[in-house]
Amino acid sequence: MTLRYLEFDYSEDDEGTGTWDAMASVTEPHLPALHAEIAEVLGWAHTEFKGRNGAIEDGAAWDYDLQAVREVSAVQTLAFDETTHQLVASTGAPALPRHTVTLSISGAPTFCEEFRARFGGE
Repeated sequence: MTLRYLEFDYSEDDEGTGTWDAMASVTEPHLPALHAEIAEVLGWAHTEFKGRNGAIEDGAAWDYDLQAVREVSAVQTLAFDETTHQLVASTGAPALPRHTVTLSISGAPTFCEEFRARFGGE
């Protein structure tokens, strides 16, 4: 599977535990595709390393952290009022909500090798 939304960065600690970090930010129309990618990655990990996820420091092969934020923003226009010498703010209509998702997956060297083979990356 080619990932369109998740672009992972890889890092490794002194004990050899690798971490794959990705962040994606999309509008509503693209959210189902982003969720499908995340489900594909986590489904693969749960299948290939079934029953072996949990805290790495406790000997598990892999673990993950998944977080999401839904943000709504609106453009704000600022103008300087020459009479009062103050700024006057006016807010426009809200833009489409953005969904920002972060996914971090950590694993032992064997997990990281298979992750790289399946999803690419450094």
